[in-house]
Amino acid sequence: MSAAAAQIDRTLAALADPHRRRVVDLLAERPHAAGELARALDLAPPAMSRHLKTLRESGLVDESHPAFDARVRIYALRPEPMEQLKRWLEKAERLWAEQLAAFKAYVEKKTP
Repeated sequence: MSAAAAQIDRTLAALADPHRRRVVDLLAERPHAAGELARALDLAPPAMSRHLKTLRESGLVDESHPAFDARVRIYALRPEPMEQLKRWLEKAERLWAEQLAAFKAYVEKKTP
């Protein structure tokens, strides 16, 4: 499996959970602290931590610590994994469009 395919697999696996998709939606607006995300999703901090770990490991988010408090974790969305997924989806869409066009042409040729 190629590195790109492995990244797409990790991205799709991370996005399979609705809570993680909501986190991605929130982070698309701006970076958030872990506590803000937990409150926005009405999740306990340990549950939010597990979701954020999955998103970090998939490469979808980066974690940083503000200089004023190393205990606070700020999460920001990384665009690269989503760009790879978008390219893969565009390729799949072109393939299906070509297949459907060929099928349509076949059916129209067979129909009197």
